[in-house]
Amino acid sequence: MKYPNDGFLPENIEGLKQELISSNKSFKIIPSEDNTDEYVNFHFIGKYEGKDVIYDAVLYTLKLHYQSELYELAEHEVAKKFPNYKGIKYEEDENGNLIPLKTEEEEIGWFITEMIMDMEEEGTVRVQEFLGLDTNHDFGIGLDAALNIESIDEEALEKFIESFNDDTLKLDDTFYTFESEEEEED
Repeated sequence: MKYPNDGFLPENIEGLKQELISSNKSFKIIPSEDNTDEYVNFHFIGKYEGKDVIYDAVLYTLKLHYQSELYELAEHEVAKKFPNYKGIKYEEDENGNLIPLKTEEEEIGWFITEMIMDMEEEGTVRVQEFLGLDTNHDFGIGLDAALNIESIDEEALEKFIESFNDDTLKLDDTFYTFESEEEEED
């Protein structure tokens, strides 16, 4: 039998099942420096078209989704104003201290900051909970979801997987904005 990718192979599904049983969890976090308390990449087993499959999932907070959308829009505006913009690269010296940015990079950084502040003030970006599936993913089925939760911990992952697999996941269709946290001054 031909499978779309390795996440559909019975031996890979069985291997993950055994790992999950021995860890007493319904998920396996994929090690990555990108994982935080607001963003987690993990695998779990669910059904697709009546058959078991491995889901390669990313769950993130709605606040992180909002911040990403703001930054993406700001970068789009930067690209219009600074045609040579390729991103800002922060570098460290041998002591681990940040090396000051070049003049143009600093100007771009300030421009991005101002754009984000303006967009926040104007309420330009509004986000809502969502779940997206990618059936042409390179491993199993890709799943992206943003939920309006403060942080992502094991309990949040377990609850998400259970409601997804039970088909009881209810997404909030309310649109949200978030305010940047101001740095406290001494």
